[in-house]
Amino acid sequence: MLTQRRVGSFLFHEVEVLDFAGPFEVFSLASYPDRTEKPFLVKTVAQFREPVRARNGLTLLPACCFADNPVFDILIIPGGYGAEEIELHNEAVIEWIKAQMQSVQLMVSVCTGAFLLAKAGLLDGKKATTHWMDLDHLEKEFPQVAVQRGDKYIDQGNIITSAGISAGINMSFHVIGKLLGKEIARTTAKRMEYDIDLT
Repeated sequence: MLTQRRVGSFLFHEVEVLDFAGPFEVFSLASYPDRTEKPFLVKTVAQFREPVRARNGLTLLPACCFADNPVFDILIIPGGYGAEEIELHNEAVIEWIKAQMQSVQLMVSVCTGAFLLAKAGLLDGKKATTHWMDLDHLEKEFPQVAVQRGDKYIDQGNIITSAGISAGINMSFHVIGKLLGKEIARTTAKRMEYDIDLT
C-alpha cells in the first residue's frame, strides 16, 4: 500500500499568493499513473483558525491551525512581506517551525520564507537561497547561512529553499521527482502546462 504524504502550507497575513498557491497546485495535482490514490494530501495551516489576508487583498480560510494541525510529512513555508516583516518577529511562529522540524520529512521554503527558517536556526551552516532582491538582506541578517545566488532552489537533504515566487513551483516539481520519480513530476508539469528541466 502506497503512503499518502501530508503536506502543510503555512498561511499568514501578507503571504505572497503564488508562494503558497503554486506548490499547493503542484502537490494537489500530482497523481500515480495507475492508481486512484493521491500521493499527497495538502492542507493549509495558520497560527489561528481565522481568515488570513494574503497580499493584494486575497482572503483565505486555513484548514487547520497550530492547536490542531496534523503531523505533516512536508511543510511549505512561503514568503512575502508578511514573512520578513511580520512573522519574523512572531516568536510563536518561529517556535512552531522549530517544533515541526522534529517530525517532518522535508521542510521547504519559498522566497523570503527562508528568513523564517533562518530565524528558527534551521539554516545554520547550510546553503540556502531566497528572492533575488533579498539575497543580500538574508546574508547580512543571518551570516551563519551560506547564501547562494543564481539557483532556483537549493536542496540540503531534509531542507530545501527556493528563490522568489514562481521558483516555488520548480522546487515542488523537484520534490515530487525526489520522492516519487521524475516521470510523475514530468506528467504533473505537463498537466499544468509548465516547462521544467529535471535532468
